[in-house]
Amino acid sequence: MTELAAVQAALRAEHAAVYGYGVVGGRIDEDREGEARECYEAHRARRDALRRTVRALGGEPEPAAAAYALPFAVPDGAAAVRLAAQLEDRVAGVYADLVRASEGARRRTAADALREAAVRSVRWKGGGVAFPGLTELGAGDSPASPSGAPDRSAVPGAL
Repeated sequence: MTELAAVQAALRAEHAAVYGYGVVGGRIDEDREGEARECYEAHRARRDALRRTVRALGGEPEPAAAAYALPFAVPDGAAAVRLAAQLEDRVAGVYADLVRASEGARRRTAADALREAAVRSVRWKGGGVAFPGLTELGAGDSPASPSGAPDRSAVPGAL
């Protein structure tokens, strides 16, 4: 994967995360609203930085989709917490790919984003995994990308 392709994939993931946190924010219990808002703002900031990076690499940033398919129904706060954790896991996966595809300062930035997503995932789940960004697949999941993260590229608009 080229560095530009990895940055575009991270940008797509951040677009989806921003959308997903909009759903989370509408369903999350009041005691976790502040946490959801912080995550939303963090993903917006990463998204904006990735747009600048795509331009610096000579590309045209991919726009956000009008809507994204949610991986499951989010009728309440408990489902919102599960969605937030899944968003962070998926973002961690694309940043793992970006770490592998980049060098220098861009690699450090991607590693920081991977770490931040992993920490947020742990907070939402209440536990973590040994190698964040390298998720194991369960039955019915999409095929894995080279990083081990589910390959969502074949499913336009999927979170």
